[in-house]
Amino acid sequence: KGGGRAIVDALVRGLEKNGGQIRLKSHVDHIIVDDGNRARGVVLSNGEKIFASKAVVSNAPLWNTADLLRSQTTHSKGAREFTSYADSIAPTNSISHLHLGISAEGLDTSGLEPHQVVVQDWDRPIDAERNLIVVSIPSLLDPSLAPEGHHVVHAYLAGNEPYDIYTSPNVKDKASYERLKEERSAVLWEALEKSIPDIKQRVIKGANMTASPLTHERFLRRHKGAYGPNIPAGKESFPGAKTQIEGFLRCGDSCFPGVGVPAVAASGINAANSIASIDEHLQLLSDLRDSGLYDDTLTKPASA
Repeated sequence: KGGGRAIVDALVRGLEKNGGQIRLKSHVDHIIVDDGNRARGVVLSNGEKIFASKAVVSNAPLWNTADLLRSQTTHSKGAREFTSYADSIAPTNSISHLHLGISAEGLDTSGLEPHQVVVQDWDRPIDAERNLIVVSIPSLLDPSLAPEGHHVVHAYLAGNEPYDIYTSPNVKDKASYERLKEERSAVLWEALEKSIPDIKQRVIKGANMTASPLTHERFLRRHKGAYGPNIPAGKESFPGAKTQIEGFLRCGDSCFPGVGVPAVAASGINAANSIASIDEHLQLLSDLRDSGLYDDTLTKPASA
């Protein structure tokens, strides 16, 4: 309940409960790496320095993280190795979105799914350009996400929208950019019309937003608006939390186990586990057990 924001709010509560602090509008300029190849902290764009007590952890995409280390490559072998690795990994294609608010008056929702995937052509590879479309109507599960009598709808191209077409010489100004967005979002409308044929007539004025790979790049700071790193299953593997720099760890969708909210959450746990001591692990398990959130009956060793 509460949509994606509920996940963010839960993370914030957990951080602040344990003494953490959220710093907004605090852009990191670079990571401090000393001559001994250990991460010591970060420098913000306003010049403020924040030093780490245990470790520096980055959940930024691989390439954005590498940019934070480039100024350290002259004296840090680890920084050189990390940036070289990042430069060798290609990003996936990007994402285009439709965000809509629609009227539900007279809408038969009995056959609607809150989350579905539409494949345009099963004879093409599943990751072919604009072939796979994800459609979400979260207000079917949680009516509080939309005003009464309405629904929120999100349709997107899942990592199969090329970035480069939006930066080509043909996109000369805002007008040509908007035309391109409209043209490229046509397949999203087609996918939605399979479930809601009159959806265009249902859209509420002012509740129709189209986002492109450039939107992803600008507002989410995604390198080329990428969905994540293009690491083919079975050929390469996502790296773990530890890096070539002592005291510098990573989490997020550029790390094991991969892209998506559950995988990214697991990568954060991996990073935290790499920092915490064994005693801290045991204390946390004890606290969870005492609070009734963890049952260790099946994990206890058999008594002699």
